[in-house]
Amino acid sequence: MAQIGKRRDQVALVGLAVGGVFGMAGSFVGQAPLRQLFWMLDGVGIIVASALLTVKFLRQGNDGLAAGFLVFLAAESLVLSDTAAGLEASRASFASGTALWAASLLMISLTSTFPKWSRVTGLVAAALFTVTAVKIAYGDSLVATSAPLLRKVERLM
Repeated sequence: MAQIGKRRDQVALVGLAVGGVFGMAGSFVGQAPLRQLFWMLDGVGIIVASALLTVKFLRQGNDGLAAGFLVFLAAESLVLSDTAAGLEASRASFASGTALWAASLLMISLTSTFPKWSRVTGLVAAALFTVTAVKIAYGDSLVATSAPLLRKVERLM
């Protein structure tokens, strides 16, 4: 039984790594078909990892953390559903997914399972995702590759 748990954790780790690598790579690729493929791989990796982490923490009795990963799974599924549609066409699902990412990170960061620095980072990310979702909801033309904070920093320099 311990072997199964270890294998589940390894698969979750690989899913998170695939999600991180292909998510970042997709943000830097200029060709839409390649970006969409990378983000599809990112989404599948994150969804698999989130499902496994939900089950793991639920079995450990950590319902709050399990729920956070379940919401993250829902967010990633929503974003993945429109990945192939392209940046402009997927804006609404991206905004909704971003709002759910914020909620899930808040839920995960409010538990004491992870180190404090990790939880603080999660809270900062949740705040930034919330701002992004609200800006899109109010009609801002942000898409997944927008860099509004970078532009503001460049203006200051």
